[in-house]
Amino acid sequence: MDNKGDIIDEVTMVRMPSGKSYTGDNQAEIFCHGGQFVLRRILNEIFKHGARPAEPGEFTRRAFMAGRIDLARAEAVADLVAAKTSYAYRAARDNLIGELSEHIDKIRDKAIELLSEIEASIDFPEEDIQPAEREHRLEIIAYIIEEIERLVESYRAGKIIKEGFKIAITGRPNAGKSSLFNLFLNQSRAIVAPVPGTTRDYLTEWIDLDGVAVSLTDTAGLRSRAGQVEKAGQAMAVKILKETDLVLWMADISEENWKNLLKADLKELDNKTDVLVILNKTDLVSKNVIDGKNLEKNFGAAIPLSCKTRAGFAGLKKELIRRVSGDMPDLTDRLVVTSERHRTKLAGSLKSLRRTAKGIKDDISPELIAFELNQAVNEIDEITGRIYNEEILDRIFSQFCIGK
Repeated sequence: MDNKGDIIDEVTMVRMPSGKSYTGDNQAEIFCHGGQFVLRRILNEIFKHGARPAEPGEFTRRAFMAGRIDLARAEAVADLVAAKTSYAYRAARDNLIGELSEHIDKIRDKAIELLSEIEASIDFPEEDIQPAEREHRLEIIAYIIEEIERLVESYRAGKIIKEGFKIAITGRPNAGKSSLFNLFLNQSRAIVAPVPGTTRDYLTEWIDLDGVAVSLTDTAGLRSRAGQVEKAGQAMAVKILKETDLVLWMADISEENWKNLLKADLKELDNKTDVLVILNKTDLVSKNVIDGKNLEKNFGAAIPLSCKTRAGFAGLKKELIRRVSGDMPDLTDRLVVTSERHRTKLAGSLKSLRRTAKGIKDDISPELIAFELNQAVNEIDEITGRIYNEEILDRIFSQFCIGK
């Protein structure tokens, strides 16, 4: 009830004592009936008694500071909330339950074991390192490097799992880009008209493609003759193409000179761009126009399609699933790094570990070897939060939603 004695709602309150709650603090949760008005009245009454709204990620930050979870598991909380597909969910869940942290701790233990041996040799400089001992140290460092390399290499797939695979649909005006965009969404999201230049901005939507989140963008048609607004859309389209994982280049094969136009367009693309050619409007041409051998010779694995009749759309989806899912890992068999922060720290650790291995091979001063190995351990420790600073925590938890 409020301070006037009026009953606001009938609620359930659960008290969680210190050490037993998510944050580690004394905590209580109130379960009220749904509805924004009721919720606001209860919150306003609580605020009158000295409480305040939580900052983004504050509960999880408190859980980390109380030692309830490590930093990698704390970051997984935000990833779990943001997960759009089963891949993203499973990767976040595995990190939340500590699989990544446990694996990193095992690697760290090996590094600490080796560091202890090297530091012990500093205390007895008169004793030469025996060949068998040097070989043993090289075996340990090789194992550590191999494990960290595997984690670093997994980030390419991890980035796609977390941020999505980016596909841009582009080509000349009136080639059918917006029609294909609508086919993927199974709704009329983009305006479709028989006149060139209908799409003057870009549209982006998320789709689930066999468990992988795909960011699909319909861009403005690229042509030399265009108005000021359309040119702005084209400039944005060019920028999007540079940042995308795969370009679907639409060609209108009902045009008489379409092959020469397509060849000229593809030459202008960055050679680093991954392109899949879509030959649209097959319903308007004879079959010999899209002869398979001739197409593959000129345009690679081009996909014939009719957005109007949907002929070829199932084959296009199958090809996209093959390309998008080709690098996706078996999450039941291996760990995947999905965080850019983790990848950066692992890569930094790897540099120090390689210098450590070289130092052992070259039989340099054990003090220098120990220094490099200690640097590697410090980089690893920043992943799980054994080493941290307030700036790192502020940056991580500011990306959380309020209430987490």
